[in-house]
Amino acid sequence: MGMWSRRGLGVVAAGVAVILIAGCSGGGGDAVAGGGGESSAPPPPPKPVTLTLALNNGAADVSPGLPVIATAADGKLTDVKLTNPDGKVVEGKMNPESTQWTNTEPLGYSKAYKLVATATGEDGKTETKESSFTTVKPRTLTYVSTNPQDGTTIGVGQPLAFYFDEPVADKVAAEKMLEITTEPKVEGAFYWFNKKEVHWRPEKFWKSGTKITMNIKVYGKHIGDGIYGQEDRVITTTVGDEVIHEADGQTHQVTTKVNGQVVRTMPTSMGKPADATPTGTYVLMEKHAHMIMDSTTYGLALENGGYRTPVDWAYRMSNSGIFFHGAPWSIGDQGHRNVSHGCLNLSPENAKWVFDSSKQGDVVIVTNSGGPVLEPWDGFGDWQVPWATWVQGNR
Repeated sequence: MGMWSRRGLGVVAAGVAVILIAGCSGGGGDAVAGGGGESSAPPPPPKPVTLTLALNNGAADVSPGLPVIATAADGKLTDVKLTNPDGKVVEGKMNPESTQWTNTEPLGYSKAYKLVATATGEDGKTETKESSFTTVKPRTLTYVSTNPQDGTTIGVGQPLAFYFDEPVADKVAAEKMLEITTEPKVEGAFYWFNKKEVHWRPEKFWKSGTKITMNIKVYGKHIGDGIYGQEDRVITTTVGDEVIHEADGQTHQVTTKVNGQVVRTMPTSMGKPADATPTGTYVLMEKHAHMIMDSTTYGLALENGGYRTPVDWAYRMSNSGIFFHGAPWSIGDQGHRNVSHGCLNLSPENAKWVFDSSKQGDVVIVTNSGGPVLEPWDGFGDWQVPWATWVQGNR
């Protein structure tokens, strides 16, 4: 009885195995059959091309800064021509797949253009579309100047200043047209000093060796009030050695540090109490081997204690007339007392050294002079604005 049971179990087990194998092979057969059924279905018909022109026929007041685009879906572009009023072809570029064309040559203002595009679909049939449009006529154009200028080497304190020659109504839009890239990357922000002038700077002084590119992309774009950009420009500049002049009105000394190392200490005489030199962080602006210091240009008449004095080796620190300069007449006071009208008097030898050893964007930090605080708008007093205020933009 026990033997039969074992044999019976063996038969059942074998039967299960057979069934499983049959099931597997049967499933495979069904799959093959199913596949054969699908392959025998007719393929979908080839699609006709869908040709799209970004600008509708008859479009007016088109911004020349916007790209003109033709696109083909389910097919390829075979011919695209954009012509100006004289019939001249505007340059453009096709993508590698021949599915999109974009102009590479900018359009003109207040002109008529015609775009004609032909495409062939997957079904082999062609389609052609046309779009005639006109570009906007600006009320006026604005040119953007910069400081620093192209190809310069600047100091670590130099902000990037942009000057529009027309008032900017849409300041946010204008900022987007000013693309600033740095190597290495530096975070910074814009701050508006008035409707025509905006500066960009990092939170702290630049690092020596930083390469800066200012890409001014204003052409064909609207800054508000009917004003459009006149010309695109690319400005490159490099940050040189860190030069910081620390001027102390109590010790009457200027200590110059290059890349953190003291390289020179010079006696100075700052503004006398009635004309005390403003305190704060200045940025050197421009230099003159010889010039006439004329108080009347800053609103102080000669009869009211003003002056008109020739000086040598003058380096401008502010728009209000603060300079480093040679002052042989005050050598006896330099290092002892403040007797100037606000400038930092130096001996001719020291002034010549500052003149030769400094560059635009180098920093002068004035302390203990007894003067008022330097105004942010006076020259490049940008560092007088706290970062938390600066990043809000003053729009």
